[in-house]
Amino acid sequence: MKKDKKKVIDTDDDDMPGYLRQDLYDAGRIDALTKNFRSILTQIGENPKREGLLKTPERVARALQFMTHGNSLDPASILKGAMFKDEYRQMVIVKDIEVYSLCEHHLLPFFGKAHVAYIPNGHIVGLSKIPRIVDAFARRLQVQERLTTDIRDCLQDTLNPVGVAVVIEAKHLCMLMRGVQKQNSVATTSAFTGEFMTNMKTRSEFISLISAKLH
Repeated sequence: MKKDKKKVIDTDDDDMPGYLRQDLYDAGRIDALTKNFRSILTQIGENPKREGLLKTPERVARALQFMTHGNSLDPASILKGAMFKDEYRQMVIVKDIEVYSLCEHHLLPFFGKAHVAYIPNGHIVGLSKIPRIVDAFARRLQVQERLTTDIRDCLQDTLNPVGVAVVIEAKHLCMLMRGVQKQNSVATTSAFTGEFMTNMKTRSEFISLISAKLH
């Protein structure tokens, strides 16, 4: 199938195979989605032939492909490509990772921050790869609960650390724009393994560090 590819290179990793940042568009799927979105505009009472909407169906088709491109990524391989043997045994935290995803129930966005920690057990991973796997799982149709456990399980299964902790805080447009319409609601989910599950002192340290303004 013919591919229409638009590439944006993330230069800090462009020497590592598999770490080019790319927007990849499948021409056949774009055409099919464009046709469907043009029909949707008609069904909601709009005129897809008016000037402001002429290119909207294709724009939406491309945007939807980008926002779900995580389906074609293998998060575990992202981690495996930057694993290093090291004797460091203390907590590693990457916090305030921006999260943008689509709720699978209404196809409306939810967005917020993820805080991810692990305690190494012989291997560490390049710090930039943790936000990358967050994106790989977020850029799919998701629910926040599953997104949280997806990130946790990927780190645990791939690195085999002493423990993993993941907390996500997010606002959901399906709650803000429709339905209950509660503008200040924030959903918080958490998932733990190993030391973070069994040792309350370790978990408390993690919660304290992600809550602190250290920068």
